[in-house]
Amino acid sequence: MATYECKSCRMAVNASCAKCDQPLENDMLVLPDGNQVQISICRSCEGKIKSPQCCGADMSCTM
Repeated sequence: MATYECKSCRMAVNASCAKCDQPLENDMLVLPDGNQVQISICRSCEGKIKSPQCCGADMSCTM
């Protein structure tokens, strides 16, 4: 399970999929313009969300 941590305040979160109860994993989504966005993905049902934010910035991920 990926752990996301705020670089500013050190708040940390783990997340799981409410649909199938599997841990979400860190991943990158490549946009049509070539930019990348950090996401959390469920490998079981392929659901994805934008990775969490805290203190106005994306939380970094450790695996």
